[in-house]
Amino acid sequence: MRQLLAETGSAELAEWRAYEQITGPLGGARGDIQAALIASVIAAVNRGKGQRAPEVSEFMPRWDRTQTRKTPEELFRLAMAANSSLGGRVNTTPA
Repeated sequence: MRQLLAETGSAELAEWRAYEQITGPLGGARGDIQAALIASVIAAVNRGKGQRAPEVSEFMPRWDRTQTRKTPEELFRLAMAANSSLGGRVNTTPA
């Protein structure tokens, strides 16, 4: 993470975030969704007569066990705190 923050500007990170919003999650999160989809289909075709088909979300691993969702502003503050704690600096010059 330290190397990523040292070598990647905020503009590029913002571009990757926008790309992910358009194309879907990158990395492990995408694999979790794909695995959950397959598991839900297998469960659906093997369910008993009259039973409801399971939702994909029922098969998604929950990595973040916090009870509340964070706002974009809170996430930004956390990212800036992590950046600062790792010795990073904020690049405010346009790309």
